[in-house]
Amino acid sequence: MSARAAGITGRQVFAVMAAFFVVIIAVNTTLAVFAMRSWTGLVVQNGYVASQGFNEELAEARRQALLGWQESLGYARGRLTLTLGDAERRPVERAKVSVTLKRPSTDREDRQLLLNETASGRYELAVALSPGLWDAEATARTATGETLRRVYRFLAPRGADK
Repeated sequence: MSARAAGITGRQVFAVMAAFFVVIIAVNTTLAVFAMRSWTGLVVQNGYVASQGFNEELAEARRQALLGWQESLGYARGRLTLTLGDAERRPVERAKVSVTLKRPSTDREDRQLLLNETASGRYELAVALSPGLWDAEATARTATGETLRRVYRFLAPRGADK
């Protein structure tokens, strides 16, 4: 019987094992490169410092809840719209409304917008958003000095800017 008919040789086992580890190392290197080039997920530079304002932020949220404002944010046909009403459902007029748009998974498309009052209590701006999930942090400051801050999450559908 010849050596070839005897079965697997040591060289073949070595070649298979070497190929296996080359594939593992290539995949790990690719994943590491993608991880280093993508968003870090870091929201604040120093969590301890950011936590120091937590009680003030909680008190502000309670104060805003007592105002009883009615609000809604929407995105359709390429327009971002925020509707504001007070506790009696009267439109909140002449407010300065800013919105910070962010993606939950990257900071590449972050932008700050100022909305214009287009009707009583209705604030809008034409903005083209790529499809997918968005976070919007809206801040409205009234002429009397009251401030409302809300965070919304919405889905911009494909073709919504048309």
